[in-house]
Amino acid sequence: MSAEKRAARSGRQPAMPSERAQPDGANAPFGYVLEEQYGFLLRRAQQRYLPLFQEMMGPGGPTPTQFAALCRLAGGAEISQNHLGRLTAMDPATIKGVIGRLAERGLVERLPDPNDQRRLLIRLTAAGHAAMPDLFARAKAITIAALEPLSPEEAKTIVALLTRMS
Repeated sequence: MSAEKRAARSGRQPAMPSERAQPDGANAPFGYVLEEQYGFLLRRAQQRYLPLFQEMMGPGGPTPTQFAALCRLAGGAEISQNHLGRLTAMDPATIKGVIGRLAERGLVERLPDPNDQRRLLIRLTAAGHAAMPDLFARAKAITIAALEPLSPEEAKTIVALLTRMS
């Protein structure tokens, strides 16, 4: 799907050439060009990605953070909630909320750790396992759509660079 079609579906209008910021260090305050800054560009990419993710996962689909947790659990092992948070780059409060919402939907279950009653072990339920093939297929399609503006070589490069940076 083209960027214009996605913009039209989301209700956003693509920027007109005259509305696009013109990165020009000579006209930028203190020589700072916002459109050349890593954090700004990541936020813009994320703003483009999230509606695409939500649309393609469909109503009732997982959020990106929920999907990350499901992916880590899809291997079948029980993982402590704390470790799952570290594996998915979520702080303890965030992973607790994510697991709570997935448990409410019947996709994961929380079990006491038999070796340490202070820890919770998390695993996919049968419904969670059953949902994963479709969620993985949707996620692959989301990645393809998100990287659509890039050539295959550029897509490999950006993924490799982001992997190196994370």
